[in-house]
Amino acid sequence: MFTIGDFARHGRVTVRMLHHYDRLGLLRPASVDPATGYRFYEAVQLSRLNRIVVLKGLGFTLEQVLSIIDGKISTEELHGMLRLRRAELQERVRQDQDRLTQVAVRLSIIDTEGVMPTEDIQIKSVPAVRLAQLSAPAENFEPTSITPVIGPLYQQLYDRLAQAGISPVGPGIAWYEEDPGGEGVIVHAGCPVNLELGPSHDVEIIDLPAITQAATILHHGPMDDVLTSIQRLAHWIEAHGYRSTGLNRELYVHYGTGDAAEWVTELQEPVVKV
Repeated sequence: MFTIGDFARHGRVTVRMLHHYDRLGLLRPASVDPATGYRFYEAVQLSRLNRIVVLKGLGFTLEQVLSIIDGKISTEELHGMLRLRRAELQERVRQDQDRLTQVAVRLSIIDTEGVMPTEDIQIKSVPAVRLAQLSAPAENFEPTSITPVIGPLYQQLYDRLAQAGISPVGPGIAWYEEDPGGEGVIVHAGCPVNLELGPSHDVEIIDLPAITQAATILHHGPMDDVLTSIQRLAHWIEAHGYRSTGLNRELYVHYGTGDAAEWVTELQEPVVKV
């Protein structure tokens, strides 16, 4: 038997916390001295304490913890719940990190406001191309919405083509359409192929039309900060007397599984002279 102080030290919690758990019925002492009111605990109760601390640390309320523990959940079931909760928390951390990245990108843009872009921006025609593609909706056109959609699309696309023994004949091309039903965006992840039009090998084969005039800029590095290049291109378009006529395409000039700092993406935005 342990005094409440000794038990707290072995469980790495505070005495105050043990009193709180007792009041809630989460962890009652093994015995209480009727004369002094001193609480005593047994070593076997550390197991219940560990479960309480883990569940609480994963974001469950103490009321939920009580329901879980007293629900006679098996160790396997408990591990399953904890793995699910851990995955949810990891996804929340990823989303928060994405938001921080986009905040940093916008702050960088703010710092360079008023400075004309020095990148080699060109007006050129973009030829039509036959693509194998997969498509999916995204909530909006922000990088934090596009990235989780386009990455898996390309993985599935290249896997399906590889299984069919088909090799792309050029770098990947992503293009976008506004969702007519709301603020969302339809993401199309494609790559050039020599195939007949129509559905083939669990992918769609389409002819992506040419762009008569496109303002283009090379974006270097990961797509997390592509907004910087997009907005610099927008400033150039306006300053040189052009008007955008649609969403930009992305031609993945150099893109792979290596260092993202070495990626090169050409942004192609359709424009007309005004």
